[in-house]
Amino acid sequence: MSRVIHTGQALVDVVVEVPDLPVRGQNVMAASATDYAGGAVTVLVAAARFGAECVQAGAIGTGPHGDIVRRALETEGIAASAPPVEGLDTGICVVMVEPSAERTFVTTLGAERRISVDSLATSEPRAGDLVCVTGFSLALDSTRDPLLAWLPALDPDVVVVLDPGAAFADLPEGVRAAMLEVTDVWSSNAEEAEGLLRAVGQEPPSDLAALTIAIAPLLRGDAVAIVRDGPQGCAVHVDGATTYVPGFPQTPVDTNGAGDTHTGALLAEVAAGTPWVEGCRRANAAAAIKVTRRGPESAPTAAEVDDFLARLG
Repeated sequence: MSRVIHTGQALVDVVVEVPDLPVRGQNVMAASATDYAGGAVTVLVAAARFGAECVQAGAIGTGPHGDIVRRALETEGIAASAPPVEGLDTGICVVMVEPSAERTFVTTLGAERRISVDSLATSEPRAGDLVCVTGFSLALDSTRDPLLAWLPALDPDVVVVLDPGAAFADLPEGVRAAMLEVTDVWSSNAEEAEGLLRAVGQEPPSDLAALTIAIAPLLRGDAVAIVRDGPQGCAVHVDGATTYVPGFPQTPVDTNGAGDTHTGALLAEVAAGTPWVEGCRRANAAAAIKVTRRGPESAPTAAEVDDFLARLG
């Protein structure tokens, strides 16, 4: 079975539930505050709960936040391949969650940015493995340069998966082009896909399937493109065909990590041999369950998705 390897930042999400965002310079009282392992951990936890063998290739610090990340990985049986970063703790992401389940982020920098070609290589990707990259890794030299040096040297049968995030469209053209040249799978929400098309001078289509078709030629070879639209589901372009896969709308309590849960569940399914379209259907269900739970570590198991889909008939 292929492995799911993540090169991105494993952070600690400090999640605060707020009635509304504060006016600039003012205060708001939070209903709760909880620390969770987040970032790349959310993708890996979802994949592990779907039965995939998972590896975190990014850097982890040696302070209390790094300990939270390590405990979360160990609980799910996820390996951390790179040695700990001595003398520096992992960064945090403050996540403000409103009653609508919308979330706003403030992120700090820490040990997760201390990667190198050698530290990435400790994950030892082999043919068939799925190597995940986040666009946020490409925003700073400390993570961008090692990644763009390492990725082209991988076995050509390693599958490189790009989760572009909001940062990707605003990156320098040369950085975007270098990443897209090694990307075998694109997985994003609709806003991120539209941003890339505008960045390359194209007007984004309004239809989700057409948007996904427009992304595919920007990637390497006969790449796979997945574009999500929250509760509406996603579209997937694979082997020259594009399929709209409906979602499962729920009343959300926390949307933080829903996209990462979708990505992790999908990659675990594909690693196990599930076709992409069916994998997307199951990933849609996983994300639908996740938004009814609080915290980025709340991805369902494959068995829970089975039960969810069985109840829907």
